[in-house]
Amino acid sequence: MEPGDPLLIARAQFGLNIAFHILFPTITIGLAWILVYFRVQYARTGEAAWLATYLLWTKVFALTFAMGVVTGIVMSFQFGTNWPGYMNSVGNVAGPLLAFEVLTAFFLEATFLGVMLFGMKRVPGWMHLASTVLVAFGTTVSAFWILALNSWMQTPAGLGLADGQLIAADWWQVIFNPSFPYRLTHMLLASGLTAAFVVAGLSAWRLLQACADAAALRTLRTGILLAAVLAPAQAFVGDLHGLNTLEHQPAKIAAMEAVWKTEKGAPLILFAIPNASEQRNDFAIQIPRGASLILKHDPDAEIKGIDAFAPDAPPVAPVFFAFRIMVGTGMLMIALSWFGAWRMRKSATLPRWLLWTFAGFTFSGWIATLAGWLVTEIGRQPWLVTGVLRTADAVGPVSEAQLGASLTGYILTYSLMLVAYIVVLTHLAGKGSASADGSKPAAIPESTLA
Repeated sequence: MEPGDPLLIARAQFGLNIAFHILFPTITIGLAWILVYFRVQYARTGEAAWLATYLLWTKVFALTFAMGVVTGIVMSFQFGTNWPGYMNSVGNVAGPLLAFEVLTAFFLEATFLGVMLFGMKRVPGWMHLASTVLVAFGTTVSAFWILALNSWMQTPAGLGLADGQLIAADWWQVIFNPSFPYRLTHMLLASGLTAAFVVAGLSAWRLLQACADAAALRTLRTGILLAAVLAPAQAFVGDLHGLNTLEHQPAKIAAMEAVWKTEKGAPLILFAIPNASEQRNDFAIQIPRGASLILKHDPDAEIKGIDAFAPDAPPVAPVFFAFRIMVGTGMLMIALSWFGAWRMRKSATLPRWLLWTFAGFTFSGWIATLAGWLVTEIGRQPWLVTGVLRTADAVGPVSEAQLGASLTGYILTYSLMLVAYIVVLTHLAGKGSASADGSKPAAIPESTLA
């Protein structure tokens, strides 16, 4: 595709929208369950410090949830404006899955979010706690349906034909398609890990300004310990996901590992500059037979290369580099969380240089998530629904000028929104969970906890 190709611009526009949108659910899914932990701790102890912590992070959750809703609505319109061929071809499958997400998850979240935010002094404590749990459950259910649809697009199953139209012949197979369990688990862990680093990073930011803030120290410990558990679990699940991808989407694996030619004993490329015109890797740093060993547990096993899938092979360079960014960020997150957990076992406080490091890693989960999303979405090209619908066959008749103008508008708007969001978050974290006069919120009477 040429730089001015409407298809490329349409893909870039939708990519920008979904990339910006995914930033916020990636936080809210995990943060909602952290809020459940804070709320349970307050219900169990009745300590005002836990209440203050819960109220502070509820504000962060509410802001992030609102950003996710707004960007999700904008994204959904593009199915009709930019990609009419998608719903025309597979709408009988995609439409119900999106509707299930709204009916079973969004309504649940929206209903009980109001109770969670404004009902603490208006409903019994058990109901407020239940509302917090239901909001968290709703975010997970939402992820379930969205990942079911995305996984089905990657590894479609359960399709049938009726009057020349594609339909869902078996909803069980559609939902629980071959890659769904791995993608759902991978995404839920990614969200928990992202939220853990947001909590740890913003708490570290607070401690850099008020080192005696006990509540911030408590949430810093919570974020670090949670990340220390989830990060290695994510690496393990990621490996299983990779093996599943090798089975069902081998072309994506060939691009991820920059394997140009089908070969036995394929090397593991640690770094290289993929050269698509020459079908080779320039300046490669590699481990002999490493890819075959990791992917098939046999150093002499055959790995299919890009040549086996031409002309329907994905572009190598973006998938190759995005995969390494994702893995590299994940390894740094493991190292930092483990080191932080070890230091907190030795001392109740962390040195300022380590607090600065955690503050710098506040949004590291975003980097890993976006890199993983690029691997997933670019790696399935040129298919929108693998083996069923090509991306080029779904794009609408929107002109290059219209797409370019709207893309520019999105870039400017989203840049401003992202800056404003980060400024507000750091402002909230900087103030901490104390009120302006340094006092803590008063505890709710014991009778409301019953």
